[in-house]
Amino acid sequence: MERERNKVLLYYNAYSGSGMFRNNLDHIIDRCQYHGMQLIPVRAAKGRVIDEVLSQINPEEFNRIIVAGGDGTTNLCVNAMVRHGIHLPLGLLPSGTANDFAYYFELPSDLYSQMDIALGSKTTQADVGRVNNRCFINVAAMGTMVGVSQKTDPNLKNALGPLAYYLKALTELPQIHPIDVKLITPEETFEEQIYFMVVMNGESAGGFRRLSPQSSINDGKLDVVAFRKMPIVEFGPLLFEVVSGRHPENRNVLCFQVDQLRIESAEDLETDIDGEQGEKLPLEFSVLKKRLDVFVSETGWRYDD
Repeated sequence: MERERNKVLLYYNAYSGSGMFRNNLDHIIDRCQYHGMQLIPVRAAKGRVIDEVLSQINPEEFNRIIVAGGDGTTNLCVNAMVRHGIHLPLGLLPSGTANDFAYYFELPSDLYSQMDIALGSKTTQADVGRVNNRCFINVAAMGTMVGVSQKTDPNLKNALGPLAYYLKALTELPQIHPIDVKLITPEETFEEQIYFMVVMNGESAGGFRRLSPQSSINDGKLDVVAFRKMPIVEFGPLLFEVVSGRHPENRNVLCFQVDQLRIESAEDLETDIDGEQGEKLPLEFSVLKKRLDVFVSETGWRYDD
């Protein structure tokens, strides 16, 4: 007899969005029960709990996983899914300061509509980036500015959202300096002096909605955007180009697509993965092509096939 797949695993960050999610937990349980689904809640605790839970569940009893939180919470869940070979479709309830992965899928801002999508049936495939032994859903960043998200006061993030990152970034400008890096692809090697760079799976990061405007989340490629050494006076105009998504044409920006990449540097380069502290160099990048099935709106969402 085939086992009924009526369970939903909910992995939630109780503190994202100033803890607002906790007030809606009963609503989420009610919606799942209405659809005949049994909700299994798992409270986020720095990745340890979700890793243990996914190592023990029987995936044949579940029909989906729902993540409530920001990019960091989703990152922890996806890493655990990959580590334990879990291929359940993923629903997103974005409630963190950074929701760039969910933003790519054009999810609505209200919880009721988000639940409609998370409990629906329409999915699209998404790549997962890999750097050394860790996965990332949206972005891996490196350089003198990437510590901004880690240094920003969590209370300020909850109060101001992405603006908190900009304010912190202004305090870091006096410390900015170029770093010598070697970017090695299967076809070409680049030796550059950069201030910072990102390896993107999605389009946006840190409040910049068009940081990688050419990115497609299921094309099997990662998009590299490196900001070269430049006169400080050129930073301002470049920032406006980044906001509008016109920076790939700027001579101070190096952009290319790749499915494999190695980054080397003699310096101790600070790195960041989906808003959390990243890996030590050298960095080896690859792509898990179309590894995730993500729930999207039944109508009005673009497909990147």
